Amino acid sequence: MRHVARLFLAPDLPGCSLFAHGIQYTLSESREAIVNCWSTKELGVAGKDLILDSSEYDLNHVIADLDEIRRYNPQRFEMEQLTAIVYEDAARHICVGYKDLPHDAFWARGHMPGMPLLPGVLMCESAAQICSYYSQKHDLLGAKILGFGGMDSIRFRDPVMPGERLVIVSQVTRFRHGAMIISRFQGLVNDNVVCEGSIKGVPLPIEQLMKEQPSAR
Repeated sequence: MRHVARLFLAPDLPGCSLFAHGIQYTLSESREAIVNCWSTKELGVAGKDLILDSSEYDLNHVIADLDEIRRYNPQRFEMEQLTAIVYEDAARHICVGYKDLPHDAFWARGHMPGMPLLPGVLMCESAAQICSYYSQKHDLLGAKILGFGGMDSIRFRDPVMPGERLVIVSQVTRFRHGAMIISRFQGLVNDNVVCEGSIKGVPLPIEQLMKEQPSAR
């Protein structure tokens, strides 16, 4: 059974200490405390039910850098949540990439002061961007841009922190040209699954959205 501590920060205390299970931790102890409290053992979850074993890809073998990713994904600046693509298997519709998380990431200061944790929504965004990259590269939908259509069975199993590398493994499970695409994904840090779920992508009506944009003044 998974046990998740009730965690909160006390910014009015010296050092903005972390509280977990009613115990105050100093910042030097905070990382160990939160990792220990956030156990990855959850009832009914197979620890080795991986989409792809890490022995099948090499994180040092980059096949698409940021410039190449930008050919297919429209996100820029703070919202670029992929650093590189390292593996593709068109027969199994599997793609692997990663996001390196800098210590000065835009979310680190506020989420949360004294104990920066990568927001779960950004883990999902990284997964969505790798799914978009693969779909657009192989023209699975025939769309100019993909948008979120939904998410299902999302689980967060371990905290992710600045300085770490979030590896995303995705696999297309179903798609219909011009309509939708569904992919399952797993996020890993040091070969441990930290998040997983499935994402649905749909074509965005670009022409209509552009017409509805407010005029710059």
